[in-house]
This record gives sequence, C-alpha cells and structure tokens, in this order.
Amino acid sequence: MGESTMSPDEAREAARSWLSDHWHGTDDDAWRDAVVSAGWAAPTWPADNYGRGLDRKAARAAAEEFRAAGAPGGCQDMTPFHDNPWLYLLGNPLLAYGGKEAKEHFIPLLLKGDVGQGCLLYSEPGAGSDLAGLQTRAELDGDEYVVTGQKIWTTNGQVAKYGLLLARTDWDVPKHAGLSFFVIDMKQPGIEVRPIRQITGDAEFNEVFLTEARVPAAWMIGAPGEGWRALQIALAAERSGMGSMSSSMSGTAIKTGLREAADDLVEAARRAGRLDDAQVRQDIVRIMSWRLTNIWTGRRAAAEIKRGPSSLASLGKLAMSRILHAGADFTYRMQGEESLVYDYDNPLSCPVDRDLMFAFINSIGGGSDQIQRNIISERVLGLPKGHEPDKGVPFRDVRKGAATRSVSQACASTRTTPPENERDTR
Repeated sequence: MGESTMSPDEAREAARSWLSDHWHGTDDDAWRDAVVSAGWAAPTWPADNYGRGLDRKAARAAAEEFRAAGAPGGCQDMTPFHDNPWLYLLGNPLLAYGGKEAKEHFIPLLLKGDVGQGCLLYSEPGAGSDLAGLQTRAELDGDEYVVTGQKIWTTNGQVAKYGLLLARTDWDVPKHAGLSFFVIDMKQPGIEVRPIRQITGDAEFNEVFLTEARVPAAWMIGAPGEGWRALQIALAAERSGMGSMSSSMSGTAIKTGLREAADDLVEAARRAGRLDDAQVRQDIVRIMSWRLTNIWTGRRAAAEIKRGPSSLASLGKLAMSRILHAGADFTYRMQGEESLVYDYDNPLSCPVDRDLMFAFINSIGGGSDQIQRNIISERVLGLPKGHEPDKGVPFRDVRKGAATRSVSQACASTRTTPPENERDTR
C-alpha cells in the first residue's frame, strides 16, 4: 500500500532537499524522530509502515545522499543483515504479520535504535531440530499472555531488552497449528537467564527460564496459531544473513571481490612459508571458489526474499557452514604447532583457534545443517518428505520428552555457584 513510482534521480533530489531542510549536524532524539516520521529510516518499507514505498534502486540513491551529508539513521534497510540484524529479524515479521498496535509500538523504536539488543527464544531442551514440538506455553489472561517454559542456546539473552518468542497457545491441534509468535520484554520478573560456558571459554549462549512471565496480547505477531508462519519470515532473514557473511565467526574480514576473496588464506600460507606448495594453492582456490559462488547465491536469495520466503537461504547457510569450517581448518593447519596453544594474549593464534571452534555455530544456529538439507531436498529439489508419525495428531496426544530442566538442575550440570560477574544477569 502506498508504493512509490519515484525514480532514482527523483529519490536523490527528494532526499537532498529534505536533508537541506532538516539536517543540522546534531544526531539526537529529535533528529531520529524526524527521519522516522518522514519515512527515510527505511524508505523501501510501505508508506503506511513508516517507509516511503521506494524500490531498492531509488532507496540506494537516497542512501548516497545521507552518506554524503554525514546524516545518520537514514536508509537502514539498505544495510547488510550483520550491521543491523534486529531490523530484519523483528522488522520483517512485523511488516508481514504485525497488528496495528504492535507496529505502532515497535517500528519507531526499532528505526530509532531504541529496541536495543534482542534475542531469539525458539529452541528448547526437547525441541531443537523438531522446533514445532516445543512445550513452552502461553495462556491468555485478560489482555496478556502468561508464559511458562524454558528456552536454550539463546544468544545475547543476558543483555537482551526484548526477545522473539515462539510459544504454544493451543494444545488441541497439530503441533505447527498451535504455535504463536510474540515480542516479549526480557527485563521483567519471571525471566531468569543463565549463561552456558562454550568450548571457546566464552558464555554468549544462555538458558532462559520463563515462570509466569507476561506479554501483552497486542505484542503477538500474527493471529493465534499463526506463529509458525511468522517464524518463517524471521528464520529466512536469519538464514540469509548467516549464509552471506563477509567475515569469519571471530570477525576476521573476508573480502568479496573476485581478485581478493582469498586474501586471508594467501596471507596465512605466506606466513607459513608454504605459498609455493601445490596442494596448499589448490586448497586456497577451492575455498575461494566456494566463497564466490555463495556470494552470488546470496544475492539471488536476497532478491527472492523481497518477494517472500525463499529456500535459497538454506542453500547459502549450508554452504557457509562448509566455507567456515574449511577456511578455519586451513588457517589452523598453516599456523602449525602454534595452534596447539589457545591463548587470548596471542594476537595471531587466538583468532585462528576461535574461528575453528566458532564455525560450529553456523552449523547449528538458525537450523542445523541437517535441517537445511531437509529443506533443500523437499522445497528446492522436490523430493518426498520423510515419515511424520505425529502429522495431524493433536499435540496434547503426541509423545513428548521432558519440557524443561529446573534452574537447580542447570546449575548442577555446569557449576555449583556462578562466578560473581555472571550473577543477576536478568
């Protein structure tokens, strides 16, 4: 609704004129409000959803004007996923399925940068690959839902202001049909976040215990029971982002140009004195070809996602798992015996060792490699689905494992007492 036919030149002139009237060099709340109200914060979004309805060519022209003026906050929808993931993880489902009250509350906050860090409350101890089998329940109480259950592998849960929550609102229909999708306030009584120590020594993942936590009914994205559909929008954004990363998991830049896509690998071989080794050169070219092919696939997927969910995002994410594992293994081997010492104080070996371990995150987060293969086989290749014994069965009658662990069990399985700096993380 409200789509614009503005050309790139017209969009450029409109942005330049607006900036001339409104940008005075001060990035404050008043400026951010003005950018959002004028539709320049996300100009490709519909005009009735705080955008201007521009196509991407016109929006890129406008973005160039904002960059030239040094004016922040404009054309955020032109930024890559990893620069502003929450814009896509929350913004895309809101645009597709959000109600009027949810959009009016969250979209301005999102575009002004006031939503802060977010987290994804999807997986549970008994529902990871079979996510639709989750047992966290949300029960309507007046104009709020009361949520009880447990989530796990929640990145940034300890610092998140809001979470995207998938919970069961109906137990008397098949598992997918009984799910609803919410935005929930993480800073409330009834939510406890407990860090999980990772192989790298960090604690970015968490268990989240919800005990009668509350979420306004208006913060549901989509109608009750439509949570699986809304979730697919968020998952498509996440998988597309994970499949088109331009850096290793530890943040080492990976260049995307044809002539420079293997610069980091070449440098690792040069430091090891093995640049003339034929096998090493073959390894470099193989990984470089995977990177470039995935970049092109990612661009195709991004174009398709603009028209709706695309299974190509699963191709990119699966390919990126192989790319990250292969690249990390290569640099690890080039480093030789120095890789045997994992030391934060070593500026060369530590990032290499972390990349080797962090590569597994891409193979699990956002849907495991095995799940991506299932999606590709069924939705891209058209192969028949596997046997689904619970298909059509009310979820109440489906055999289930334990829904949660208690907080005390979680502590006992890791450590008796959390370190001082990890207490009271809620």
